[in-house]
This record gives sequence, structure tokens and C-alpha cells, in this order.
Amino acid sequence: MQRVRWGIVSTAKIGTEKVIPAMQKAAYCDIVGIASRDLDKASQAASALGIPKTYGSYESLLADPDIDAIYNPLPNHLHVPVSIQALQAGKHVLCEKPIGLSADEGQQLVDAGREHPHLKLMEAFMYRHHPQWQKAQQLVQQGAIGTLRTIQSFFSYHNVDPDNIRNMADIGGGGLMDIGCYPISLSRFIFASEPERILGLVEYDDRFGTDHLATAVLQFESGFSTLTCSTQLAPHQRVNIVGTEGRVEIEIPFNAPPDRPCLVWHQSASGIEEIAFDICDQYGIQGDLFSEAILNDTPVPTPIEDAVANMKVLEAVIRSGRSGSWETP
Repeated sequence: MQRVRWGIVSTAKIGTEKVIPAMQKAAYCDIVGIASRDLDKASQAASALGIPKTYGSYESLLADPDIDAIYNPLPNHLHVPVSIQALQAGKHVLCEKPIGLSADEGQQLVDAGREHPHLKLMEAFMYRHHPQWQKAQQLVQQGAIGTLRTIQSFFSYHNVDPDNIRNMADIGGGGLMDIGCYPISLSRFIFASEPERILGLVEYDDRFGTDHLATAVLQFESGFSTLTCSTQLAPHQRVNIVGTEGRVEIEIPFNAPPDRPCLVWHQSASGIEEIAFDICDQYGIQGDLFSEAILNDTPVPTPIEDAVANMKVLEAVIRSGRSGSWETP
């Protein structure tokens, strides 16, 4: 079986704790190297995860001909520049969300990708590949909830650590960039369109300068999506997709656990059906889908242009929070 040789750029927690272990179990992924600007950190991560190669710089990993593709989980301000470097080095790129600090910056990566059409490039919104979201989309498209009219999303955690990158405004911290991007993405995914206008309320932390509580309304041609995200509330996540004749509720929509079945409830005129999904890891599924696109030279599941469209909506939420008026993406 042919496999893609992956290099990991940085020892970020999401990579070492979630993405790498999942991809190591996947069918088409071979994690062969990990890089850090601190070689000791790279060596420690490699030893703990059984990765054969280590690098003391991102550039040295990108120069290795034995690496086919890279996964970029660096802080937000390094998503675009390092991903462009990877493309220029001839590597396929799977880059963490959000795509960059702005839609304009994200467009720079899109443009760089177009200069290397033989390379695959995708934003790592792993939730979309989980079977529970594929089922939710299918139910909506098949009319199982009647006409889709509204989506309600909530995503929060509590983090007031000043040393955490999520609380550093200058490198892309804040709730909207970290987790608000998910409800925006899923709204566009399920409505299968872009919102026409956006109204946002955004509250900022005096210490960090980052947004720590935000609520937004996205108006689509056929309905509304409302979302709330926060970095300083009790941890919680839930999504309700509601139509004229039914409803889909997703128990753990974003951080789907890899060690137990996930649950979705479909309410219709005949009652409420509980749908349980086989245990799976959405990070592994994402790695395999991207790897298959490389191996078969087929399109990636989510075009990179989608990442820029998502950032445009996110930026409209921020503008609306400042202007107090409806904004267009």
C-alpha cells in the first residue's frame, strides 16, 4: 500500500496530542519527521511518538527530499508564511485553521498554491470529515428536516493564561480566530452558501486585547445562523440544525472524541432517532483523505478558497462588533 511521507512543522500540542497519533494509525499516512526551532523539543516529541527524523529548524525539514507533505500547526501568524515556504519547497500542505491573520493574508496562500498546481493545499477543518457531519449534511440535503431555516451553535472553554497563544492578540489570538471559525464554517457548510450580511457583538479582554465573548447572526438567503463563542466561559459545545419539519442536534460537534461513539439526534414527525457512529478519529480521517488526494492526484475535500471565504465572514463579525451595524463579508 502506498503511503504519503509526512513532516510535522512544530511540536504544537494539537499536533503531538491529537493529530500525529491519529495519523500514525491512518491507512495512507507515514509520519517520518518533526521539526522545531528547538532541536531538543523536536527530539523529545519524536522519542515520545516514535518519529524517526528530527530537525532543528522548519527550513531543514522542508529541504528534506524524503518528506512529501507537511502539517502546519504553528501559531496563526505563521500559517501563511511557513505554508508558502513549504509549497516553494515542493511539499503538499495541510495547514491548521484559521488560514491566517486575515482574508487578505489567506489569499496570499491561495495565490501561492495556484503557482504550484501539482501540489495539494487544504485548511485543516477536521470536523467536516467526521461521519456525524457528513450525516448531518446528508439529512439536510435530503429534506429530512424539511426546509432548513436556522442553525444555533455554541462553543466555549475557559482559558486566562497570559502565556497561552490564544490570549496573545498580536499573533492571532482570541475566541473568534480559535473557535468562532468553527460555527462560521459549519453554517456555510450546511447552508451550502455564503451569508448575505452579518451582525456581531464582540467583547474584549482588557488584559489581553483579545475577544473573549462573541455572538453573531449570519443571514443567508434561506435562513439564519446564530453563534456564540467564548474563551472565558464553562466548556461547552452543541449545534442544532432546525428546519420546518425536523431538527438535527449534534452532541459533540467539534472535539469529537476518538475513543467512544458520537451521537446525533434526528427529530422528525415520527419522533426522535438517536444515531450513534462507530468509533473513529476525525484527525486520522482528514489525514487519509488528504493523502489519498495526493496519491490519486484528485481534488482535496475542501478547496483552499473556502478558507478565505470563512475569514471574510469572521472579519465581518469583528467589523460589525465595532460599527454596531450589519456588515457584508
